[in-house]
Amino acid sequence: QVQLVESGGGLVQPGGSLRLSCAGSGFILDAYAIAWFRQAPGKEREEVSCINSDDGKTYYTDSVKGRFTISRDNAKNTVYLQMSSLKPDDTAVYYCAATGSICLREDYEYDYWGQGTQVTVAS
Repeated sequence: QVQLVESGGGLVQPGGSLRLSCAGSGFILDAYAIAWFRQAPGKEREEVSCINSDDGKTYYTDSVKGRFTISRDNAKNTVYLQMSSLKPDDTAVYYCAATGSICLREDYEYDYWGQGTQVTVAS
């Protein structure tokens, strides 16, 4: 059974950091492009970051560039999203998703999804 399981969300103060994890079971994450999406209340789901399978290239939406870092640990079959200098606008449910080998922009282009993890940035 193919599964993605996110963890690491929580409540953090503005300026703080969190590391989200996306663990794969039933398939090898390194063979897929893995993206992190987020959805805040009343807003559309947006792609935050992605990492290719074949060349390891990474992509970030403008609002998180310089603050978030996506990475893989193939030994653990896990993809991470390190988030720093968090802002209240980063509050959302964060999802990881998998598709082919190349990062894609639209959520409907992703085949596998996790259940999501809540990130709340507030004082």
